[in-house]
Amino acid sequence: MKKAILARALMGFPMGIAIGQGISLLVSAILGGGTFQACVPSFVTAVGSELGAVALQTLLCGILGAASAASSLVWAADWSLLKRTVANFLLLSGAMLPIAYVTGWMEHSVKGFLLYFAAFTLIFALIWLCQYLALKRRIKKINQKMQSL
Repeated sequence: MKKAILARALMGFPMGIAIGQGISLLVSAILGGGTFQACVPSFVTAVGSELGAVALQTLLCGILGAASAASSLVWAADWSLLKRTVANFLLLSGAMLPIAYVTGWMEHSVKGFLLYFAAFTLIFALIWLCQYLALKRRIKKINQKMQSL
């Protein structure tokens, strides 16, 4: 199991960096006014340089990707759907929320944390629901094929 976790984490690290870069490009395109904003300005100030902030954010995006990929192994466990869902949510939020706080992706206040947590929870629930419905549809097709045999 440790090898599987490490393998997933190693695959997830560059994916996290790529997704983080994509999000930076998207946010810059929408809010940047024609400039590329690699990091939240307050994070650049806190780190002391733009290069340092971008390097640290890149590392943290890689760690987030690694944690996300490794946490997907929860779905292979022989647990109830509820237990797997809760475990995956806790692992993902345990990685995402501290990184979002450090990088300034969320406002550093109770309100900012609650809004970010609510958005994270909503996105998690929507992705979970889409995956659940797709899997349910796939199982239905398999059962129909088996009945026709």
